[in-house]
Amino acid sequence: MGAQDGTPRTFSNRFADAVGPAGAEPDRDRCRCVGHSVATRPTSVDFHADRQDTTAPGWLRLLELIDEAAADRRAVFKPFVQLSAAQRRQVVTLPAQIAKLTEVRHLVLYGTNLVRVPPEIGAMASLERFEPYTSHRLHWYPYELSRCAGIADSTVSTRVLYGNFKFRPPFPRLRPVTDAADADFAALDPGVWGADAVRSCSVCDGPVGRELHQVWISRAVGTDVLPLLVNACSAACVAALPDPYPRYLPPHTGGPQVLQPAPGW
Repeated sequence: MGAQDGTPRTFSNRFADAVGPAGAEPDRDRCRCVGHSVATRPTSVDFHADRQDTTAPGWLRLLELIDEAAADRRAVFKPFVQLSAAQRRQVVTLPAQIAKLTEVRHLVLYGTNLVRVPPEIGAMASLERFEPYTSHRLHWYPYELSRCAGIADSTVSTRVLYGNFKFRPPFPRLRPVTDAADADFAALDPGVWGADAVRSCSVCDGPVGRELHQVWISRAVGTDVLPLLVNACSAACVAALPDPYPRYLPPHTGGPQVLQPAPGW
C-alpha cells in the first residue's frame, strides 16, 4: 500500500533475470546445517564435504563461460543463468579460473548449489557488487574475498551464515596448527578443512609449506558481515589479521566450546 494514500504498490524483482531455466529435477540440494533460529541451531556443525566432479557437464560449461567472460572483459557475470537445472546442481564450487575475471564488477551467484567459493576470488580486483543471494549452502567465504576492496554492495542470505548475529549458529571446529608431516596440503578432505587443497597464505599470499594455521574471523564485505576462513602460513600472519567486526569474536578456531556474543537484531 502507498504510504500516504493507501494505493497498492508494486516492487520489482531484482533477481528476475538471475534464475536459470527450471528442470524436471531440483537445481540444488537443501540443507539446514545451521538451523534457522535460536531454537533450531545445532550444537556443532561441519563443513560440507561435497567434492567437485570436474568431468560434469555443468562444470565444463562453467569453465567455458569464464573463458568467454575473460575474453570479452564483461563487467557483469551471471554464469548460472546459462546452465540447465541439472548442470547447476552439478557445480558445488567455483573454479580457480575465476581469477581471470579481473574486469567483472558485478558477480551474481543467485540460488546456486555452491558449498564453497575458492580463494582465487580475491583476484577479481574490479568487483564492486557481490550477490550470492539464496545460495543457502554457502555458510562461509574465504578470507581472500576481503582483498576485493572495491565491493560496496552485497546481497547475502545472512541467516545461513556461521555465527550470524541473528541467532549465532556455531562454526566448524578448526585445527589451529597442522604440520606438513601430518597432512598433504595439496590433497585435503573438504569436510575437514573446508578445501581440497591449500597452497597459499590468505594473509601474505606466500606459500603454505611447513605448517597450516586455520582461524575464523568475521568481517564486513560490502554491506554484510561474513564469516571468513583464514588459511595462514604462520602464527605471525594470524597475528597480523585486522580486528573483527564489532560484536563478533577475534580470530578463533570454532567448535561448540566457543562462546559468541548474544544474538541481536
